[in-house]
Amino acid sequence: MLEQLIVFVTLGLALTLFINGRWRYDIVALLALLVVTVTGVIPGEQAFAGFGHPAVITVAAVLVVSRGLRHSGVVDFLSRPLFRIGNQTAPQVGALTSLVAVLSAFMNNVGALALLMPVAIRMARKNGRSPSLLLMPLAFGSLLGGLITLIGTPPNIIIATFRAEAAGEPLRMFDFAPVGLGVAVAGVLFVALVGWRLVPQRKGAASREEMFEIGNYITEVTVPADSKLAGKRLRDIGEVSDAEVVVLALVRNEQRLHNPSSFTTLRGGDLLIVEADSEDLRELVDAARLELSGSRKLGEAALASSEHIGLMEAVVMSDSIMLDQTAQSLNMRWRYGVNLLGVARAGSRLGGRLRSLRFRVGDVLLLQGPADTFSETLSTLGCLPLAGRDLSLGRRRRVALGVGIFVTALLLAAFGWLPIQVTFSGAAVAMVMTRIISLREAYESIDWSVVVLLGAMIPVGQALELSGGADLIAQGTLAIAHNLPPVVSLLIVLVATMFLSDLVNNAAAAVLMAPIAIAVAHGLGASVDPFLMCVAIGASCAFLTPIGHQSNTLVMGPGGYHFGDYWRMGLLLEVIIVAVAIPLIMVFWPMGI
Repeated sequence: MLEQLIVFVTLGLALTLFINGRWRYDIVALLALLVVTVTGVIPGEQAFAGFGHPAVITVAAVLVVSRGLRHSGVVDFLSRPLFRIGNQTAPQVGALTSLVAVLSAFMNNVGALALLMPVAIRMARKNGRSPSLLLMPLAFGSLLGGLITLIGTPPNIIIATFRAEAAGEPLRMFDFAPVGLGVAVAGVLFVALVGWRLVPQRKGAASREEMFEIGNYITEVTVPADSKLAGKRLRDIGEVSDAEVVVLALVRNEQRLHNPSSFTTLRGGDLLIVEADSEDLRELVDAARLELSGSRKLGEAALASSEHIGLMEAVVMSDSIMLDQTAQSLNMRWRYGVNLLGVARAGSRLGGRLRSLRFRVGDVLLLQGPADTFSETLSTLGCLPLAGRDLSLGRRRRVALGVGIFVTALLLAAFGWLPIQVTFSGAAVAMVMTRIISLREAYESIDWSVVVLLGAMIPVGQALELSGGADLIAQGTLAIAHNLPPVVSLLIVLVATMFLSDLVNNAAAAVLMAPIAIAVAHGLGASVDPFLMCVAIGASCAFLTPIGHQSNTLVMGPGGYHFGDYWRMGLLLEVIIVAVAIPLIMVFWPMGI
């Protein structure tokens, strides 16, 4: 009885702190773990066993693999057709939500959302609309897609491990699909046809780029002999890439041709001076196989010294040593180890070569250099770094290799030949060894706060079960559903998990609700499967608040949303999910009473 009281008080305080948000959820989880350990509910030697739990390892590995897929160019390849669907809001919402749902089924949903957010914002601005109309549907689509597979979202991985302990066999890769796919399709259709109309039009908070009024970059690109543009005319750029670029000049054999004719035939070795924003610039470089001026030389030098090359956008400040200097006079590449790839200056079109351009206060520079020393270099130059946008200009695309590694891991796990935590850990190692991502990027891609949260909350969830607290809550649930059809118990578990997930991290909601769901199933003499599936669905359906899931939080600032905006579309969406999920669960995961 005392242990139950300790667990309930600990969980009550933890939930209060989760909702309050004053302390980070990983710190709160660690405090809860320490309390149940110090009070003897969990033996000291088992306190940190959760950090070796298969769910924790799998989540970390999936995050690394997701980063690898991004860098291999898979997502860029899939997202390019989005700009060809017209300028009507409904088709744009439908396309974005569908694509992010598909991506979220096979990679981390927050990562999928982060990839497509710039695309959504760009689409909205090009059509003169508020990004708020696209961003919330995009966030909700990322949550819906995570329901489809084992690796789509951490709650599914957690539920699979609970099922292994309760039934002796874990859920496999596509065991979630019969229910999750149906729910995802219904949710995406609602969001695309009706839901987006319920989203208020807001003006998002200005990004750091907007505050400095970034214009298009003036950049120099070289046409290699094997480029898709070699032998083509300037007017044929549109056939190779959808990027919106302006060719200001062509340099051939050190002779500069201003405003070259669109009928000019490009040759290997030509240098083009182009004007474009960073997204269009990336599209052009990748699609046409161009080289940013000077980037190859710097990249090879850094590779030889095992340094990772990165890109950074930075603003020239009033006390910068760069004022009235040029890249050539500063000798930026050899003295500071960075290469100037582009310059944006608000309100004016720049002329001349980059190396001879004199810098002014407020100029935005696109720089390339070793990521390890960027902070120190920018401080020395007197520049302020802008918020990172995960730029990857000129990075070699390895779509086939990235997809091959991912599909191999997927098949090994889907057919049960190796445990999921082994296959995806192997995939993460393979992506590092094949240099799809660097070791530094692999570590940076792991959300360590989520790892700590899971590692700490899994023993706390076990404390709820060992103390008898889960059985006590289950008895209360059974008492409420007494003399009612068994499906009512499923409904209670699903709705309760949804409500909890709107207030706390979805992984924590799954860890806390899974033991309760199992206890309810045992109390009814039913299979644990339908009840665990209710927890899996409910934990990932946090559509009422911006704090229930990182995807909702991520779009709050750019979309300009208020706390109360989410339930306008989210409440009806949750009702639809309950109406679709319960019948599907009853069909594919019968209770067996």
